[in-house]
Amino acid sequence: MNCFCFFRIRDYIASIFFKIDFTRFGSALLRLTLHTDFAIRTLIYLALKQDQLVTISDISKQYDISKNHMMKVAQELVHHGFVFSERGRNGGLRLARLPEDINLRDVVEKMEPDFNLVSCLDPVYNNCKIIGACGVQRIMFEARNNFLSVLGKYTLADSIPNASKLQALLTIE
Repeated sequence: MNCFCFFRIRDYIASIFFKIDFTRFGSALLRLTLHTDFAIRTLIYLALKQDQLVTISDISKQYDISKNHMMKVAQELVHHGFVFSERGRNGGLRLARLPEDINLRDVVEKMEPDFNLVSCLDPVYNNCKIIGACGVQRIMFEARNNFLSVLGKYTLADSIPNASKLQALLTIE
């Protein structure tokens, strides 16, 4: 199922159960955080630079993202073993593994705080009175798992099929 179809189904189901008009929210409520978005972009940039060390300043300038935010993203990528950080005057970041060995599902699962599309999927803060009696929990659980399953089929290498075009857009030599 493609993403467009998934969002339409989700919006339709939610509008029936919760009487919400999702058209006012734009095209997608199921959205990765900016933190995860920036993490994936950072990994792409590092993959394009191959084994070269890259500074956080370079990445933040290329994507027009605040350096402070990029520092937080980089710290988490290092913590999870996707990126290697070398300190010092000539330090920087580089991929800790080959792009073919970095699974996008792993990245998203490590960078996202949770995947609770509805409150009944949250084991801690579930306050739904109709849990177990309606089918929303089962449907959203399946949708979440399908989303993650699709991501699991792809690696960082799959996200850079046209490296030369990306390099030109990011002015990478």
